[in-house]
This record gives sequence, C-alpha cells and structure tokens, in this order.
Amino acid sequence: MAIQGFLLVSLLFSCLAATSDGVETFSSLQKSLIVTASPKLGQVLKAGEDNITVTYSFNKSLAAGTDSSYKTVKFKLCYAAVSQQDRAWRRTEDHLNKDKTCQHHIVTKPYSSSNTTFTWTVERDVPTATYFVRAYVYNSADQEIAYGQTTDAHKTTNLFNVQAISGRHVSLDIASICFSAFSVVSLFGFFFLEKRKAKMSQAK
Repeated sequence: MAIQGFLLVSLLFSCLAATSDGVETFSSLQKSLIVTASPKLGQVLKAGEDNITVTYSFNKSLAAGTDSSYKTVKFKLCYAAVSQQDRAWRRTEDHLNKDKTCQHHIVTKPYSSSNTTFTWTVERDVPTATYFVRAYVYNSADQEIAYGQTTDAHKTTNLFNVQAISGRHVSLDIASICFSAFSVVSLFGFFFLEKRKAKMSQAK
C-alpha cells in the first residue's frame, strides 16, 4: 500500500513538473504561418552587409479562430540540413529546449494575421553556412504553439548561403603593408649607417 502511494505521488509530481515546465516538441507545433524570404535559391549573402526581406501571413486555409491565442512571432535564422552534417552543435532535436537548428535570432514582432514584411541585415557574427528562415508563434505564456518556415520539412528547399566575415579588415591590411615597408626602410637605413661608420673608421 505504501509503495502504491509512493508511486502515485511520484506520478503526480512528474505530471505537475511537466505542466509547469511548459516543454513543447517541434512535432507538436502547428504549421500555420506562410513565410517567405527574399534571397534566391543558392544566393550568397555577406555577413554584416546584405539584407533579407521576410514576409509572413496566417494560412487562410485553416479554420477561423486558429490564431486566437497568437501573441508574438520570433523569427530565426536556421541551419539547413546540409550545414548540420557532422556538426553536433547544430543538431536538430524534436525537444525545443534541446534543438540547435535555429541559433540566430532575427527579430520578435507582435502577431498579425495579415501580410507583414520587414528587412533584416545579416549580423556580422553569422558563420558561413546554408540557411532558411523559421518563425515561431508564442502565446501569452511565452510558449511556442505554432510555426512557419521558408523551406520544406526536410530543410532542403529554398535555401540560401551566408559568407562570414573573414576576420581581416582593409585598414588592418593597409597598416600591415605600411609596417612592412617601414621595416624594410629601417633595415636599409641600419646597413647604410653601419657601412658609413665602417668607412669612417678605415679613413682614420
């Protein structure tokens, strides 16, 4: 009897913990947004320079009132399947708290069922990879309840590329050239002075 009571309490505690945690899985989210992005298939964007124009709207084919609990939409830049291979730190997990597909936040906006468009400049710290855009819909409790994305379920269509900043800057290259030129001039100057001192010593 005591064992049954203990198991019942443990079960109730687990249920309460799961409820309070508000954990969701990606497979449980409804795909209710239509999302498009401006980059053409295979287009290469430069981090820190190029822009992405994103447009989203509610899928009107769904029942009216489906979006009654929608409050905010968070847009993210996500890794395509080709850029996840052999990279555990980008791995897709159904558990949203463990999923590493979408690591780059774009913007958070209040939900609107009508067509909404915005432009975002690719940030300087975005690494070289192949991407797509995904939008997560949140309710008033800040829980994911729906989504939309620019690619298919396998993350293989309508993809674009980002070229990361190389880490070198034009001003650094110029400074490096100037320093090298100064070093060469200084070296020749040193040899000239040494040679002149040697001739003066011989003359004495």
